Amino acid sequence: MTDDSPFLRRPPHTSGKEGVSGFRPVHGSAAPRLSVLAPLLGAVLAMAPAVSASAADPTATPSASASTGPQLRLIPSSLDPNSDTCTKASKTQVGTAPWAQLSLDVAQADGYTQGDGVLIAVVDTGVAPQATGIAGRVRASGAAAQDCVGHGTFLAGVIAASAVPGSGFAGVAPKARIVAERGTDQWGRPSADLAAQGIEAAVAAGAKVVDVSAALTKDTAQLRAAIKHATAKDVLVVAPAAPDTAPEGSSAQASARPPAAYWPASADGVLSVVGVDIDGERPDDVPQPQHADLAAPGEGITGIGPKGTGNYVANGASVAAAFVAGTAALVRAHLPKLTAAQTAARLKATAAHASVPLLDPVGALSTVLPTEAPSAAPDAALRLPEPAPTSRVVPRAWALTGASLLVSVLAAAALIVTRLRTSRRAQRGSRA
Repeated sequence: MTDDSPFLRRPPHTSGKEGVSGFRPVHGSAAPRLSVLAPLLGAVLAMAPAVSASAADPTATPSASASTGPQLRLIPSSLDPNSDTCTKASKTQVGTAPWAQLSLDVAQADGYTQGDGVLIAVVDTGVAPQATGIAGRVRASGAAAQDCVGHGTFLAGVIAASAVPGSGFAGVAPKARIVAERGTDQWGRPSADLAAQGIEAAVAAGAKVVDVSAALTKDTAQLRAAIKHATAKDVLVVAPAAPDTAPEGSSAQASARPPAAYWPASADGVLSVVGVDIDGERPDDVPQPQHADLAAPGEGITGIGPKGTGNYVANGASVAAAFVAGTAALVRAHLPKLTAAQTAARLKATAAHASVPLLDPVGALSTVLPTEAPSAAPDAALRLPEPAPTSRVVPRAWALTGASLLVSVLAAAALIVTRLRTSRRAQRGSRA
């Protein structure tokens, strides 16, 4: 594989971290998959040749680097407006299935459904309608059809790209449809007003799942109203629980800052997501949220870009949220009677045990959950059904039967008495 672009280097990992700000190693069904796949990713990285970076390339710098070799062109979450250059095409295709798809068992999940009939909105930098793997299933117009950054197209691919010859990559819901809405300016800089407008447009377009890439430090009345409107229309909104990188103007390192609330993920009804690496841990030096509903792969993720047939790589909670959005589409296709709130509850209830529950697409599709809410009774005593109403037919039958028996007994007794009297009279006559 060759390329002439900057590459992502895998960040170092630490252990023993707790809570949302860290992550203990994943427990449950996902743990064996992650531990087996860790050497696989290392091997893939080692095979990729090192190539010098071009200063003119508008790429984001990874939050950390290691001595391992580089891999794919990096999809940034935003570009420098002064560069006046869009993300370039990648010349590298990865022929094997990426670690994230393997760890989530995406192929097995697609055996239940591939998201047919579900419309998913991507509220981000736009989506290139003719991008590899999603062409023909993207509805985009105006600014939303122009993706200079490439981030929105990458997320759309994680959600719904189909497999293409020569590449081992495929999205979570490869038969779902995408509607693109802008939640940022052309350089990828998000705002609450743009995110709100994108959510409103997505709801109006008929989306059942809305994936928002923004994680903002402040919300607005317009953004809160858009979320409330989506909830009222039975639309599930998925968003990153924290930004992919430290907010602009922040001097302190991400790991040194206290956990914070980010929007729209902190709003009621929004499914909030953090990203984990191949070891099931939160990467170092990324912003930490106060709360997250789910975790999903978010480091060294392979995907598509806005140009060419080559693969790219991206990082962050926004990428992890795309995996959750794609899984939500599978659930809504497989179990269409579930509401948005019930879909979110199912995703959380079936997730693998970890500091933040780890997304499990197969479990979300196959697990049988209780259909009714638990009783509000103060005790858990077993309640037997009330006895059926007593019928009057049975007592009447017994009464008639008893009366008949009594009459029969009396008749038999009378007959015996009569015969005895007759017999005695006959004996007296014979003596006389």
